[in-house]
Amino acid sequence: MTSTFPPHELREIVQEVASLLKERKETISVAETAAGGLISATLLSVPGASSIYRGGLTLYTLESRVAFAGWKPSDIESYSGPTTDIVKGLAEHTRRTLGSNWTVSESGTAGPGGGVKGTKRYRDPGFLALAVAGERGTEVRELVTGLGGDREGNMVQFAVEALKLVRDTIKGEGKL
Repeated sequence: MTSTFPPHELREIVQEVASLLKERKETISVAETAAGGLISATLLSVPGASSIYRGGLTLYTLESRVAFAGWKPSDIESYSGPTTDIVKGLAEHTRRTLGSNWTVSESGTAGPGGGVKGTKRYRDPGFLALAVAGERGTEVRELVTGLGGDREGNMVQFAVEALKLVRDTIKGEGKL
């Protein structure tokens, strides 16, 4: 029987990331929101994942961020949407807490809705904020998938882009 998981868009990039981590004897943790656990599940689909995967959080609700990511109620009051500042903080907190070499974090707007279009670009479906924290600092990136309100497509693309940023950062191709 042929496996249908992870989705084909994720298969090559997760193998590349897992190989880099294994070669370097390094670990990764995940703090994800709009990808809904897909990044963690994809990493865990690789044989030998226990040697590289330190743990992960799916912080889909603001309340889960208070419970698990060090947020205070005031952080909820001031929250205005997924931004690089938000994912940078989530990545750095999770890395410290789990003691991994790397942490990837994402937050975005998967759709189909997300707010009043055009008022804040990070509320438009397909917007993604990413961060990878490592010992030299934290790399951030934002992008738009171009998939509009395709929720499932955006979730998969969010995971792909997150793993690409992990790969690029590990290889030293980021701005760190």
